[in-house]
Amino acid sequence: MTKPRTILVLGGARSGKSRHAQSLAEAMTCQGCFIATAQAWDDEMRDRIARHQADRDERWTTVEAPLALPEALAEHARADRVVLVDCLTLWLTNLLLGEADLAAAGEALVAALADAPGPVVLVSNEVGFGIVPDNALARRFRDAQGMLNQRLARVCDATDLVVAGLPMRLSGEK
Repeated sequence: MTKPRTILVLGGARSGKSRHAQSLAEAMTCQGCFIATAQAWDDEMRDRIARHQADRDERWTTVEAPLALPEALAEHARADRVVLVDCLTLWLTNLLLGEADLAAAGEALVAALADAPGPVVLVSNEVGFGIVPDNALARRFRDAQGMLNQRLARVCDATDLVVAGLPMRLSGEK
């Protein structure tokens, strides 16, 4: 049985997906590169970022990539360490608000993932379980996130869904 090299971890808000993804990543190698996509626009987000940072020990280096995620993955992926990307939802939000070409950005991410010489764990929100948003921007985001998640689930070796802190392997070997 071959261990997956690329894993997509999906879940809702506060589902435990980041904790599960970090646990998977730490089991893969003894060194990690955490690629953060969040931007601290307010105190609540600064606190959230600080909590995530406190959860990582000296094995981790952190790279900030709120927009240039494919480039950061290409630059920092190595055969001897795992890359943990948290999260694709914030990255996509940053791109959408910056009026970037979302399809091209998704393709660039898929290409960088395919070229990564070592293991990669990606975290993303599953946004399709909620109600239909009441405005065009939110519907566009929900649709783009769903399409990105589908695209990545097709190319990753494994996909996990985390609900109430409980991970379930949706595809790939354990």
